[in-house]
Amino acid sequence: MHDHASDGLSHPHVFLGAQHAANERRTLAVVVLTVAMMIGEIIGGAVFGSMALIADGLHMSTHAAALGVSAFAYYYARRHAEDPRFAFGTGKVGDLAAFASGLALAIVALFIGYESLERFFAPEPIHYTEALTLAALGLAVNIASAWLLRDSHDHSHGHDHGVDHVHDHSHAAHDHADDHHDHAPADQDLNLRSAYVHVIADAAVSILVVAALLLARAFGWVWLDPAIGLVGMVVILSWSYGLLRAAGAVLLDMTPDEKLKETIRSRLETNGDFVSDLHLWRVGPGHRAAMATIVSANPRPAEEHKAQLADLPGLSHVTVEVLKCPHAD
Repeated sequence: MHDHASDGLSHPHVFLGAQHAANERRTLAVVVLTVAMMIGEIIGGAVFGSMALIADGLHMSTHAAALGVSAFAYYYARRHAEDPRFAFGTGKVGDLAAFASGLALAIVALFIGYESLERFFAPEPIHYTEALTLAALGLAVNIASAWLLRDSHDHSHGHDHGVDHVHDHSHAAHDHADDHHDHAPADQDLNLRSAYVHVIADAAVSILVVAALLLARAFGWVWLDPAIGLVGMVVILSWSYGLLRAAGAVLLDMTPDEKLKETIRSRLETNGDFVSDLHLWRVGPGHRAAMATIVSANPRPAEEHKAQLADLPGLSHVTVEVLKCPHAD
């Protein structure tokens, strides 16, 4: 038998993160701040004849574009949250944006590495005062952006967010003895994380640049500037890899929580029942879906099996199929 919604033939599939609206506003604010900085540097460079200002402004445009993708992903997911064309809602739109942002971050890192290698073999004169001013200004903007994107409530716990179906959404507290699941990586809003990584990466590079410029000016170590650029490339590539790996795992429906999967199996395999097929995947920040096939000598309604899982946190959509054991008397 197949499961049916308790209120009729259909039910909503809205699996947005608990802080979706707040994260959308925060990301949009960072986009505005970054674009303002970008425009100011380009105009300032044109007015004062500084190619360094113009170049940094153009560099800021790459971050503005990536952050703009994150902001648009929030808008799109919210706008189409109840669109029936999305089988399991739009909760994974942010993960798609995070994957694209990870790729953009890798490209930026490789570009920094390329420029650094060029300067090793063809050193350019460094205008220390102007360069330090730019790095300090960029660092200030990145610190403000990082504060706006700080991860305060990112690790949602999969509670019901406007959808009131007991058989699909867990409402119980998280203090059950057998449900000690780690919510940090699986429930994280990767779209917010990707925006945060962009500004932190830029801030890290700014800090390294300031240190390199101060040392180069003090001791004449001109080679330190491109060397720090290569270090920055390696650091940013490692962050990019982590983001791509996390977002890719969600997009490919990899099991987000092995402990939760085993808890589901142990709860369903009672009274001689056997779970012949079990799938667990993430459908949005703080939301997981489960699909199970149970083989039983004494089949019971699917609703009874789902009731065994009702208090599991973060389990937002459950489908149960019950089959009669072919060898049962």
